[in-house]
Amino acid sequence: MSELIKTLIRMDSEYKCDFIYGNHDAWCRDWLDNGEVNRVWQLHGGKSTLKSYESVSEEEKDQHLLFFTKMQNYIIDDQNRLFIHAGFSSMHGPDKEDYSTNYRWDRTLWEMAMAVHGNVDSHDEVFPKRFKLFKEIYIGHTPTTEWNVSTPWNRVNLWNVDTGTAFKGKLSIMDINTKEFWQSDNLYELYPNENGRNKI
Repeated sequence: MSELIKTLIRMDSEYKCDFIYGNHDAWCRDWLDNGEVNRVWQLHGGKSTLKSYESVSEEEKDQHLLFFTKMQNYIIDDQNRLFIHAGFSSMHGPDKEDYSTNYRWDRTLWEMAMAVHGNVDSHDEVFPKRFKLFKEIYIGHTPTTEWNVSTPWNRVNLWNVDTGTAFKGKLSIMDINTKEFWQSDNLYELYPNENGRNKI
């Protein structure tokens, strides 16, 4: 993990990237900031993250903490496309959200997209207002592999690009203009000796 953050910091300095804040980022930031180790995080990647920081200097840890503080809860681009880690629950949009933790944890947006897709027309009076706010919405956090889908998945105008990397799945990247995507091999094939959730 520490090497990944180091790489992202380097990418940001070269290309001026935008990074979205997720639940694992929040857990790592809390640990770097005050030593707090979330028990759930330990079971879901935190243990290996802590190990990766064993030989990292305090100065570099401070740089990583600064990186996390600069991440954004969500991004809306000039084409009115929303990029958010998990979702939001306010029908008025993420900027009206009462709890910023929803950006990192909310799964109701995806659940609603699954329920509505193909059942309610976007012009229908009962079509959820949340989906009308944006041209497209891009999320992660909820693996498509839970529904035996191994590729980025579109429901209404929402794209879920979490293809189960943390478990047995693949890491996916997507050209949002063409919808073309590329994927890694399955994680358990890339790291067969890794202990953790990605083993069969």
